[in-house]
Amino acid sequence: MKQSLNATVAAALVGLAATAAHAETAIRVHYGIPTIWAATQEALAEAFMAENPDITVVIDGPAESYEEGVQRLLREAVAGTLPDVAFVGLNLWRVLEARGLAQPLDPLMGDKAAFMAEGFGPAVRLGTFNDTTYALGVSASTLMIYANPTLVAQAGGSMDAFPETWDGLIELAAKIDALGPTIDGIWLQRHDWRFQSLLGSYGGRPMTPDESDITFDDAAGLAAAALFHRFSQEAGMKTYGTNEARQAFPAGTLGIMLESSSLLTRFLQGAGNKFEIALKRIPINADPASVYFPTGGSGLVMLTTDPTQQAAAWRYMRFVTSPEGAKIIVETTGYAPTNAVVVADEAYLADFYAANPAVRPAHEQIADFAGPWYAYPGAEGVAVTDLIAAALVDISDGGAEPDATVKALAETLRTRLGMR
Repeated sequence: MKQSLNATVAAALVGLAATAAHAETAIRVHYGIPTIWAATQEALAEAFMAENPDITVVIDGPAESYEEGVQRLLREAVAGTLPDVAFVGLNLWRVLEARGLAQPLDPLMGDKAAFMAEGFGPAVRLGTFNDTTYALGVSASTLMIYANPTLVAQAGGSMDAFPETWDGLIELAAKIDALGPTIDGIWLQRHDWRFQSLLGSYGGRPMTPDESDITFDDAAGLAAAALFHRFSQEAGMKTYGTNEARQAFPAGTLGIMLESSSLLTRFLQGAGNKFEIALKRIPINADPASVYFPTGGSGLVMLTTDPTQQAAAWRYMRFVTSPEGAKIIVETTGYAPTNAVVVADEAYLADFYAANPAVRPAHEQIADFAGPWYAYPGAEGVAVTDLIAAALVDISDGGAEPDATVKALAETLRTRLGMR
């Protein structure tokens, strides 16, 4: 059963500060994927302890993956040896929340609106379920438009006047596709995360907030699915697979690719001196307040239920997601930050952006529109994502009518997920 964070923790925060000169608190931190995060974890701990000498950060031996890490945490919960704080995948923290292990963070924020306004909004949005925050996002990736400026220019376009609507993007892609038989205009993987991203651009959501019903068969979902059809029918999107597409773009034979921002470094290395890669934000087609883009990456959860440990852990979590912590993460991992201030204030990342100008649009999109990557509930939750992908293939490659296909898909998911 979750321990409610209340005045006890607030008192512990005060007590911890008051006794800093007389006592030291140690917090254990879990993380995964050491090939990306090992140096970053050491840097974060060192910087935090320099500002908080009354708290010692003890870093557990890392898990090789986020999935392995969550399994380890579940075993540690049974053994009673959980760490105080854990870095977990943004698509996995719900596993810990569902088992009552991830502690609610809202009481520690005080005025939640004010906390979010300080730049923590993206971090909070990535870790919220049923209006309660259980995680703070710390690193992020999002669907972006990758463009080959050379092919764009050959098709009569320009990066300065790059389309900001889906209609304009499809028109440009069709012109690129018409450049010759070895050139393709646009490509997007038929995949649940990509569908959720297009859905979010129309202000839609896959499910109701309480996850009791499917909602992607509304106007937003139908419009998002229709884009897969239009990319194929109007812009000549080919049927080749993900690996082939990820080779074609840096090779210079694919003009526009909608893909994760986390692949930028790989594409830059692949393109070399052949052409400059440009990143553009996804068009939005709704009130910006309703738009969201499902975000990959990692988040921080609090696992300790001891008020004194919670107080110390919260100071660490707040530091990691602060502009200072976000700067360390960006510069050492290449992930986008989840603090809006670090993107807007040139004092933090001016040198980084000067050396890596292509990354900024992705960072800005996450700061503005970061949202959860919805995981479908229940034992069939993973299996139904394969049904979504298959339906998108039917729409884009098989000529299936988008509206009817999406409505039938929604009914199938309602049955498979026990919503009927």
